[in-house]
Amino acid sequence: MIIIKSEPFTKDEIEKLKEQLSSLALDLRRVALGYHRGSFAMADRFLEEAQKRSKEIDISLAKPYVARLLANVDKISQKKERIADDALLYSILFQNASLRL
Repeated sequence: MIIIKSEPFTKDEIEKLKEQLSSLALDLRRVALGYHRGSFAMADRFLEEAQKRSKEIDISLAKPYVARLLANVDKISQKKERIADDALLYSILFQNASLRL
């Protein structure tokens, strides 16, 4: 176990992290749906929002595996043929992470 803070996290910190992870998951789900439907402009916009939102999350509050996932959100747009699949996968992982806090 990695201890990153000497005192326990407050309820407000945990709730804020849950909200941020849920919002990120929703943005990534919209990316996946946009690419699936062929709405590429909308999907690209939500991908920008998701990448911006992933940088706003304080990784010191997150578990190590969530921090690694957050670092990989920028890599979603590198493989054009897999954007929808990767966005949906990350969406599910972040949604599950927010439920487990």
